[in-house]
Amino acid sequence: MIAAMWQPVSGCGDHCRDAAGRSAFPGVTTLRMIALGAVLVGGLVLAPLLRGLALRGIARGMLAVLGIRVVRRGPALRPGSLLVANHVSWLDILVLMAVAPVRLVAKGEVGAWPGIGSLAGLSGAIFIDRSRPKALPATVAEVAGALRSGRTVAAFPEGTTFCGTSQGRFRPALFQAAIDAGAPVVPASIRYDSTAAAFIGDDTLVDSVRRVAALRSLTVTLVTAPALRPEPGADRRMLARAAQASMGGSAYRLAA
Repeated sequence: MIAAMWQPVSGCGDHCRDAAGRSAFPGVTTLRMIALGAVLVGGLVLAPLLRGLALRGIARGMLAVLGIRVVRRGPALRPGSLLVANHVSWLDILVLMAVAPVRLVAKGEVGAWPGIGSLAGLSGAIFIDRSRPKALPATVAEVAGALRSGRTVAAFPEGTTFCGTSQGRFRPALFQAAIDAGAPVVPASIRYDSTAAAFIGDDTLVDSVRRVAALRSLTVTLVTAPALRPEPGADRRMLARAAQASMGGSAYRLAA
């Protein structure tokens, strides 16, 4: 039962995706896949030298060659914040890396993903082994340490991906890190103008990349809400609920 708490299951699947065709012109998908590989390989060669600057450039380049437009709204993100966002796709990682220098909190499997895993690792990602709940306190402590050092940490407290029209409940564990570090919590909503971008069901990373590359266009909007500043000894569950309730204003409802 404890393991199930940290491996939530989304009810979203293939049936949740847009049925309407938004396909790019013939040949565009192939060109985008080639360009994506070139940006990734070239960027990873430079990343160890340029670090944060290169990582943001790689993320922006990958989004650009896939025809993805990013719209940023809301207050600027201050260093040393815990950024908590809903989770729709592997693209969320690129979006967050493109807008700010962040350390990601991600499930351990992400580290093995081609390309994306390397980017996450270079960002200083903190990987969670969801099969070992007893390791969670150490992860929370690592996140708190990163926040105390002035690093911004980005996490997806739903614990899995949803299609974007529905969402899961924010899990409270990582909010304890912000309380322990005295760090602000910045809720953010990630919205796509097509559910075709959702990484759900039995998707593989390759299939999802191809489907995104085949879209004529895609716009993702990142909306940050005003920071929440927890008091010492605050209740992490209440903080998680408050963060989810304030995500993007009225566009999102607090999950049951």
